[in-house]
Amino acid sequence: MTDHRLDREVDAFLAGLARTASPATVSAYRLDLAALVAFLEAEAIADWSALDAALLRRFLGSERLRGQAPRSLARRRAAISGFARHLVQAGRLRHNPVPLVRTPRQPRHLPHPLDVDQLARFLDTPHDDSPLARRDQAMLELFYSSGLRLAELAALDLGDLQPQRVRVLGKGGKPRQVPVGRRARQALDAWRAVRGQLADRDTPALFVGVRGARLGHRAIQKRLAELARARGLAEHLHPHRLRHSFASHLLESSQDLRAVQELLGHADLATTQVYTRLDWQHLAASYDAAHPRARRRPDDDGEPS
Repeated sequence: MTDHRLDREVDAFLAGLARTASPATVSAYRLDLAALVAFLEAEAIADWSALDAALLRRFLGSERLRGQAPRSLARRRAAISGFARHLVQAGRLRHNPVPLVRTPRQPRHLPHPLDVDQLARFLDTPHDDSPLARRDQAMLELFYSSGLRLAELAALDLGDLQPQRVRVLGKGGKPRQVPVGRRARQALDAWRAVRGQLADRDTPALFVGVRGARLGHRAIQKRLAELARARGLAEHLHPHRLRHSFASHLLESSQDLRAVQELLGHADLATTQVYTRLDWQHLAASYDAAHPRARRRPDDDGEPS
């Protein structure tokens, strides 16, 4: 039987979170906290004051036995940490126990950017110049020009655009300004010239669908996948891959890690440093292919002669 005392505090936390986080984050945290509530009910625990490190270890251990992957366990932990801070502020808990609890290390996957020339051919593919085609081109160019997250692009309003930059609201409601390149500005101007043919009169959204309302996350993802197929791109295309390509290509040219960190909106430099490893792989491959003494002869056993 559901204990409404536990649920009420979760609902209060999620209501506050919804003011700054994306709907996807709120939905994910709701599922994570529902799993915790179910565990507490099975343990006959009816008060949040019982939440401590030992209890959390048991919960995460049970989730791992149920087959939850390290990535999912890390998200569970992050959701509970945010909720525990809420409980402390509300006087329901003396301290946040989550920093005392660890989850299994996640495998580190390097991003896979598109090749510069391949991406240029894809973006330069002619389209039929219809309002929808102009909108799609503007989204593609803006994703790659400014390294935006999907949620950031979907949330853009007309007023967020300035002559050479755009204001976005990043993770945690943190705003930042990012440049908009020449080709992206041209595509945006072409789209705004016909946006009124689709948009509802009172809709501030920059990107709208055929019904005039703001374009949602799933619709944007679907359009990118369809455009990749229609334009003959041999690889799957999703918004985050364009963001990866933006970061990798910019770092390869500028070697300015701090600047890339600011443009991506990363709070921690370590998050951006994944692109230095990616760039090193590119350099190492080029070295192996070009340097006359980089590769051993097939019969070279490495021993001195």
